[in-house]
Amino acid sequence: MRDAPFVEYERVWRLKRFFLQLVFREFLRHPDSARAQSFQHFVQEQGSRLDGFATYCALWDHLHRRNRDLWVWPDWPQPYQDPTSPEVAAFQQQHFRQILFHKFLQWLIDEQLQAVQDKSDSLGLPIGLYHDMALATDKCGADLWAYRPFFVSGCRVGSPPDGFAPDGQDWAFPPPNTVQHHDDGYRLFIDTIRANSRQGGALRIDHVMRLFRLYWIPDGMTAKHGAYVQDSYKDLLRILALESVRGKFLIVGEDLGTVTDHVREALEQARILSYKVFYFEKDNSGGFYRPEEYARQSLVASTTHDLPTLAGFWTGRDIEARRDAGLSDEQACSRQHAERAADKQQMLDMLHDLRLLPDWFPKTVNQVPELAGELHNAIIGFLVQTPSMLMVLNQEDLTKETEQQNLPASTWQYPNWRRKMKYTVEELRSAKDAQDFAAMFRNWLARAGREGA
Repeated sequence: MRDAPFVEYERVWRLKRFFLQLVFREFLRHPDSARAQSFQHFVQEQGSRLDGFATYCALWDHLHRRNRDLWVWPDWPQPYQDPTSPEVAAFQQQHFRQILFHKFLQWLIDEQLQAVQDKSDSLGLPIGLYHDMALATDKCGADLWAYRPFFVSGCRVGSPPDGFAPDGQDWAFPPPNTVQHHDDGYRLFIDTIRANSRQGGALRIDHVMRLFRLYWIPDGMTAKHGAYVQDSYKDLLRILALESVRGKFLIVGEDLGTVTDHVREALEQARILSYKVFYFEKDNSGGFYRPEEYARQSLVASTTHDLPTLAGFWTGRDIEARRDAGLSDEQACSRQHAERAADKQQMLDMLHDLRLLPDWFPKTVNQVPELAGELHNAIIGFLVQTPSMLMVLNQEDLTKETEQQNLPASTWQYPNWRRKMKYTVEELRSAKDAQDFAAMFRNWLARAGREGA
């Protein structure tokens, strides 16, 4: 499995689960140990949220073993679709050990994350783990099973048509029920923030505009026929600020896409860091912003998991991937290549103007067919010279890879989230070319005064 070209999640999990069950059986033989007490404390602390999730996982295991074609809870026998039913209560009594096993797994994950954060603290890293709070949950996931009243049925969330997705995007999950959240005192929202930031010094809010509004698409219609629905953003921002202070973590708002001036002003007032991606930071004429024009209260990034890598951007690999996946036709592909060529020339002009590229380096795009080493270094140098409070470099961009982790709007057509790192963590220290990449990055950080960040 380590030699497989992509991560084999199902096969890896089957192997790990076998040994985790052996570990769990041994663990139960020592109920008075210090670790057993720690586990009991974790279970009590997590309360009903953990109970519900572990019950869902055990139910899924049980029902799927009985019927291998049963994959999602909406297809379960009717009594098990309701987490408050007598049948579910009976299952919890009869299968308490299987439920306890899934609580055990969550405890191990919690321990491991805390160990990483403790190591970060011991090394003097001011942030440590940088977590990501997903936009929503799958309509067939555990949250919908456990907290159905907190979601609206009959529509899905997406985004309207734009340059990135001309037909709009359908993300296929239900929007939140704002009234239910308000009447419940936003407890589910609060617990979600706490769970996502439990260990770490930073939390990225995916599609932070969701705090203000979401684009709802009625069932039976396409993403071109949706509408924005407002949310209680003042309540949500205040809760987020309070939890940030209590948990001692900063907030990064992923504000890419259609963002109104009102949203940007409110996020700035709340001291939420904006998310600046190199490709998108342009003025009205289409030229790229210079480093000094970036906002201090922001995070600057080379790309995101949903966008092309630097090498992929330069070679147009993302455009070809969308065509290969059937997400765009030849006409759209040709138009996107033409637009990309114009962007690349603007980028090249700016980097030359800033003297980040040597004088001998080509000044026209057609003379630079791939992401040359000098160009790669210049872009990294540009990013570290911005005044943005944080700078993020994807590991694919550290090692000049062409394939992105996720291709939006695709499922089986692309190996989403299955690409492995080019180097292991150990190899980043030992492999010659990996050391060269790391040295380049360190040198730029030092030159920009970010070496202590």
